[in-house]
Amino acid sequence: MPGLRTGTELVPALGEGETQSAKDFSSDQEVRWCPGCGDYAVLKAVQSFLPDLGLRRENIVFISGIGCSSRFPYYLDTYGMHSIHGRATAIASGLAIAREDLSTWVVTGDGDALSIGGNHLIHALRRNVNMTILLFNNRIYGLTKGQYSPTSEAGKITKSTPMGSVDHPFNPVSLALGAEATFVARTVDSDRKHLTAVLAAAAAHRGTSLVEIYQNCPIFNDGAFDDLKGADTKADAIIPLEHGQPIRFGVEGSKGLVRDTATGGVKVVEVGDGAGQTPVGELLVHDAHADDPTTAFAISRLTDAGVLHQSPIGIFRQVSRPTYDDQARAQVVTASEAVTGDASDRLASLIGGGDTWTVV
Repeated sequence: MPGLRTGTELVPALGEGETQSAKDFSSDQEVRWCPGCGDYAVLKAVQSFLPDLGLRRENIVFISGIGCSSRFPYYLDTYGMHSIHGRATAIASGLAIAREDLSTWVVTGDGDALSIGGNHLIHALRRNVNMTILLFNNRIYGLTKGQYSPTSEAGKITKSTPMGSVDHPFNPVSLALGAEATFVARTVDSDRKHLTAVLAAAAAHRGTSLVEIYQNCPIFNDGAFDDLKGADTKADAIIPLEHGQPIRFGVEGSKGLVRDTATGGVKVVEVGDGAGQTPVGELLVHDAHADDPTTAFAISRLTDAGVLHQSPIGIFRQVSRPTYDDQARAQVVTASEAVTGDASDRLASLIGGGDTWTVV
């Protein structure tokens, strides 16, 4: 947005005349995912996109947790850490606070981020730490061989739920909007153009950016997103979100979204001038910059929780709010400037001053 600091503003840029290519961001490690895994497409997109940032590689860091997606840092020639289960956002938060000169990224999966890492994720979102979170959602635990995950549909039959899961799944976008995240988006592994555009917007955003990426697991959950990718079905399945544009989808824009006065949410209608149809002028215009996340949340609820036949795709919310790390660093500066005396005097004052008590 005009006049606002960007997510990479404090990160050292390349010198004049310096250039980068996707090869510069490709490590010498053998990529070890199953054949056909959607992670390959996301990796290639990220490697091709990073040169566009124009940042020094030593000032870019990728932190991951545990899971198939969390092997990501091995395959990028940047700094990185393959950390522990569910804690990638916590580690990345500390790094972003301590090092304002880094472009900090988190790569995580639906199990890693939303199960054991659930609390770390929502608190990073509400704090608005300056980092970009890529949440790969294949709706299954792939690394541990096919157990149901927090995003698997109810009734999912897996090795751990042979009679079908009785859990109700998370909608990651709804969760992020409920935590009042300042940037929330969703994209698909196989749509390189859309994925790259969303990554660019997420990296430019100052604050926590959450990008959910629908990613196919061909071994344990193949076909979970077929309707969103099929040539004959994707027009009716994908609800594209573009800021400032009426929300239309379907073949030749035959469907659209309007407010549902009965529920306070939104609903799908047929578009046209005939009986029972809704004119284009009455369709909901997408406003990703609205301060109130209510409408964005309502749109996110159009994602069906079963085998996906319909899902909004794009940037749901993109607003400005002070970041946790900028404010924390400002407090340290203010406190430091208020201190007088040399180091030894300050240490003695800290140890001997303030509230004291006697233990008897």
